[in-house]
Amino acid sequence: MSERAIAARIQASEGRSAPAGALAPLVHGGDLAWARRRFPAAPEPLLDLSTGINPHAYPLPPMPADAFTRLPSAEADARVRHLAATVYGAPDAAHVTLAPGTQILLPLLAGLVPPGRAAVLGPTYAEHARAARLAGHDVHDVTDAAALVEADLAVLVNPNNPDGRLLARAAVEDLLAARGGRGLMVVDEAFMDVAPDGVSVASLTSMPGLAVLRSFGKFYGLAGLRLGALAAVPATVARIAAQLGPWAVSGVALTIAEAALADQPWRTAMRERLAGEVRRLDALLTGAGLAPSGTDLFRMVESAQAPMLFERLGRAGLVVRCFEAMPQRLRFGLPPDDAAWARLAAALA
Repeated sequence: MSERAIAARIQASEGRSAPAGALAPLVHGGDLAWARRRFPAAPEPLLDLSTGINPHAYPLPPMPADAFTRLPSAEADARVRHLAATVYGAPDAAHVTLAPGTQILLPLLAGLVPPGRAAVLGPTYAEHARAARLAGHDVHDVTDAAALVEADLAVLVNPNNPDGRLLARAAVEDLLAARGGRGLMVVDEAFMDVAPDGVSVASLTSMPGLAVLRSFGKFYGLAGLRLGALAAVPATVARIAAQLGPWAVSGVALTIAEAALADQPWRTAMRERLAGEVRRLDALLTGAGLAPSGTDLFRMVESAQAPMLFERLGRAGLVVRCFEAMPQRLRFGLPPDDAAWARLAAALA
């Protein structure tokens, strides 16, 4: 299937279509092939600032040969689930299952609830709505958290992507209490590693009707590893694990995750580093007349000049995240090194 046909199929699942002969809109960040088609004269290398992935990846540990040659062991999976429960705050390893990225979990979770009304607090990551539609739900994008209470499937991205909106833990607890165990509430905490302490609701996953998603690749800068975690009551965890089947997560991913999740000093130092770098990014964006908001892994700006700025940055070889449905918004990731910071500063000057 051609790239154009694939893009058309994605757009059809989202209720969109592209004009004949037009370049398909950017669906997700990180697509440098799309950026090269969009800006063919841009200088190389392109600087990818279109994702919220940590540009300072966790240093890979020594890799035993059997991580590649043997099937992943249940013991390694159990060790990583125990570490994930500890780091993320889930009650214990029985409340956690691992998956090859949280993306694969979205339709599985949506399928746990009989087709009904799904409410997604937005604007937010579009894959939640798409997964709910694929599971047969009548999907509603809502802007008031109170609208999540009566939904059969409720989705909250916290911190939110792309604007960093953060609901306090008490507010999420109130929503859960008001729902009274109805259906399922999915709280996507993909960017929670850089949020203030005490906001995550992973510790509440002994409650039925709550599923919490955590992403490994974003904070640890290893998105290509494809590793995520689900925290929920053990019965939900067991059902999802059964759907994923044996050996869902590679031995390589388990080896790296075991080292990274156990490395509290790295985690602490990285949170401090990212907080400092996002202040540096804010200074650049503010100096360009923009008002940034977001998390310590990305910043969003909103301006009537956003489409023009996107074009100017793209022609300079800097790829930021644009949004077809929200053309006034742009999202900036963190530059990886001093040369990249200099390129961004020059392009914004």
